[in-house]
Amino acid sequence: MKVVIAGAGSVGRYMAMQLLAAHHEVTIIDQASAVATRHRDQMEGITWHIGDACELDTLAATGCADADVVAAVTGDDEDNLVVSLLAKQEFAVPRVVARVNNPDNEWMFNEMWGVDLSVSTPHLLTALVEEAVSVGSFVRLLSLEGGRARLAEVTLAAGSPAIGIELAALGMPRESTVVAVLRDGHVVVPRGDTVLRDLDEVLVLVTGDSDDDVRRLLVG
Repeated sequence: MKVVIAGAGSVGRYMAMQLLAAHHEVTIIDQASAVATRHRDQMEGITWHIGDACELDTLAATGCADADVVAAVTGDDEDNLVVSLLAKQEFAVPRVVARVNNPDNEWMFNEMWGVDLSVSTPHLLTALVEEAVSVGSFVRLLSLEGGRARLAEVTLAAGSPAIGIELAALGMPRESTVVAVLRDGHVVVPRGDTVLRDLDEVLVLVTGDSDDDVRRLLVG
């Protein structure tokens, strides 16, 4: 897989090394030649391109037209949106991932700007903290497809109506599915005959407007 990463900060460099270790072809774009000079020797196998990723010529020079994924992970939301839009509209990149730095801007990171998946670090960290300390709460962990799909988590409290019920009999909405159950530190692959227990951490993929129905079934 060919991946182009816009932004050679700590996030971009880490992503590049992880993807390289997984045997993907990785190119990093950054305007600061000093960053490339400082890190290039420690990142052997990564292709570096010095330039402005918001410029069409720069993206073309990196072979963006052949990229499978473009990740816009600079520290500037405006730049990430421009990179995403160019990657999708001008080069028809199949998968565009963007970093959200300011949570107030998250609403803009959608398909209109070419973004297939956005990650808001502040929102994600907040959700993970809430998930770690909340029992019996419906916690949204991640938004997908511009918010049309959500990954949520519920740690079942003692009074949950789902405890002791098989998944097949739970009556989950068609727009939702249980993707995993974390029990006693282990992942349980959900099946129709999986019976939910007290303090199970239930991960649910929710689409449409089924959040309230899922919350009612798992939280009460």
